[in-house]
Amino acid sequence: MLGSLPPFAKAMVWIARIHAMDIRSVDLNLLVIFDAMARHRSVIRTGEAVGLSQPATSAALARLRTLFDDALFVRAGSEMKPTPRALELAPAVHRVVETISTDILQQASFDPAHAERAFTILTPDIGEIAFLPGVLRRLREEAPGVRLHTVSMPRKAAAEALETGGAELAVGFFPDLRKAGFFQQGLFKTSYACISCAQHKAPARMTLRQFLAARHVVVRPEGREHAFDRWLEEKGHHRRVMLELSHFMSLLAILPGSDLVATVPDDIATAVGRHIQLRRIGLPFRPPVIEVQQFWHRRMQHDPANKWLRGVFHAVNRRDGQAPLPD
Repeated sequence: MLGSLPPFAKAMVWIARIHAMDIRSVDLNLLVIFDAMARHRSVIRTGEAVGLSQPATSAALARLRTLFDDALFVRAGSEMKPTPRALELAPAVHRVVETISTDILQQASFDPAHAERAFTILTPDIGEIAFLPGVLRRLREEAPGVRLHTVSMPRKAAAEALETGGAELAVGFFPDLRKAGFFQQGLFKTSYACISCAQHKAPARMTLRQFLAARHVVVRPEGREHAFDRWLEEKGHHRRVMLELSHFMSLLAILPGSDLVATVPDDIATAVGRHIQLRRIGLPFRPPVIEVQQFWHRRMQHDPANKWLRGVFHAVNRRDGQAPLPD
């Protein structure tokens, strides 16, 4: 009945028969003994190959004979000759043992130099400005086939994206991810700066009354709130907001020639100042400090690709204290 089947299929049939017996009572290490015996055809050499004593190897061979209801290997002179059934099963059993050893038991690895894959990163547009340039330079050198896809979404949606595999990493200010089931790693701390057009008439440092009365442009990315907004509300301060934007980079077009001021994260002030002429105006209070971190779900803790990715982000973007955005 099995004669017309290929060797691997025959092995699967025998394994299915083993399962029918009750696979819980079967020691799958016996397949390793079978494979070694088929190659070495000696109880002594088989024991040496698998690290068993001669009595233990003989006992395992006896169990194999019982399991398969066949002698399998019979002494002929100085060798243990395989029976027809052993010859039939040997190639397939060897492939099964190799598959278990290389595909199942071998520790997973990730080779960035030869990887061809994409990673999704959750970060607001400030993250694209602050984090990505250095990371892209690193990828160009170490992982030319790796692609990045950045996504901005409400902080509450970030947890689901990381849990379901919709994203591998979240980088930025995500207080909702500081909870069970997620790992976090600090990158740096930053604060806020008040900026305006270079020709703005505001004093070098405003009083609280001047700050609240100034004409403000506020950036509120869709679905996200800023720690500074919440901090002002807790203090009972209310700004005169003339314009609300969804993207920080819109300030490049809005601020020049206007009488507006914007209070933004330090990195944004630095990035905008690289493209247009700005004034930094002293604030009448000490603004809150933001701790910028990267987050990942616990199921990715030991994933080699994820470990490499977050290692790159940490190595490139780690800063001491409140160091400024690097060039």
